[in-house]
Order: sequence, then structure tokens, then C-alpha cells
Amino acid sequence: MRPQLRIVWTVLHARWDQLRRRPEAGYSTEAVLVTALLVVAAIAVIAIIVGKVTEKATGITM
Repeated sequence: MRPQLRIVWTVLHARWDQLRRRPEAGYSTEAVLVTALLVVAAIAVIAIIVGKVTEKATGITM
């Protein structure tokens, strides 16, 4: 194995062992990802609503 790959493998293996010893350690990352996905979904919904309202508003004739 190349020295760089061996270093990466060693670091990943050590990190994996740490996470196995403390299973709750990955929860904060999961919570952040779920929150970020919800924020993105909310922004998409708001953009759709604003687009539809703007479309209706420009269609009003006086």
C-alpha cells in the first residue's frame, strides 16, 4: 500500500473505533444533516409559493 493510503486508512480506522465506542457521537451530525435538509425543503416550498402568488398577482387586471 502507498504510504498516503496507509495514513488515510489508519486515521479512518481510528475514527471508526472511536465512533463504535461512543455511538451517540454521530447523532449531532445526523441532526445537523436532517435540519439542513428541512431548511432546504422549506426554502423550496417558499420559493414555489412566492412564484405562484407573483404569477397570480401579475394576472390581475384592473
